[in-house]
Amino acid sequence: MNALRAALSRYPAAHVAYRAAVRGRMTGERWALGLRSAASTAGPRQGRILAYHSIGTPAWGVNDVSPRDFERHLQIAVDDGWSFGTPAQVLAEPDRPLLALTFDDGVTTVLTKALPVLRHHRIPATAFIVTGWADGRHPDGYADVLDWDGVRALRDGGLTIASHSVTHPDFGKLDASSTSRELAESRERLRTMLDLETDEFAIPLGQSANWPEAAVRAAAQAGYTTVYAQAVNTRPPGTVPRTFITRIDRPMIFRAALRGGYDNWEEWY
Repeated sequence: MNALRAALSRYPAAHVAYRAAVRGRMTGERWALGLRSAASTAGPRQGRILAYHSIGTPAWGVNDVSPRDFERHLQIAVDDGWSFGTPAQVLAEPDRPLLALTFDDGVTTVLTKALPVLRHHRIPATAFIVTGWADGRHPDGYADVLDWDGVRALRDGGLTIASHSVTHPDFGKLDASSTSRELAESRERLRTMLDLETDEFAIPLGQSANWPEAAVRAAAQAGYTTVYAQAVNTRPPGTVPRTFITRIDRPMIFRAALRGGYDNWEEWY
């Protein structure tokens, strides 16, 4: 995979083709699983934590959900008898039809597009921030991600703020010192910039291969007590499940996600 990524970085056209292949495969898989879920008998609903990223940032690819689809998701959830709470409430009452919303990466449209809707409907949410990006170290600068003033605006708007690392690495490919630095420095940066103590962390990429045992130990040493994945049944041991919501998720697929149709599915990238 590292060799593939290196090759793609040298050949932009190949990178575009690769991303198109990723989206094509993900679209096919999610539609197939959604149709299977729609044809099955739904069991009892379980509380669920949803993992969003951007709301109206096309550059975020399959991770981006349009503002229209985001509002449609909320309406579908209400129409189908779900209510909204915090991740802690979902974990405390897993048999209750309760949804918690989370947003990874600190993308600007979470502030400009999602927050007004959340405030209007009084829906709580959590934002996991990549602290190095808030410092201006995203490859595209602040083209799509929030600076610290924007992160403060999220907090002041009612969102819970937690950590998503310093540079958004694949922890499955880091050495021990880099792993410890990513975890400890992101927590310290939130403390410095927001006067915030957090013990919550969302794994970048969030799949089973992205969180080795060394990262588990380093997270505990850094002071994290709750670590969120971006998968359900295939997540790393000891992590909190989240259901990944994508650009592809039209009403049928979104309902399938709420029914658990993707609980055994992992993102392909």
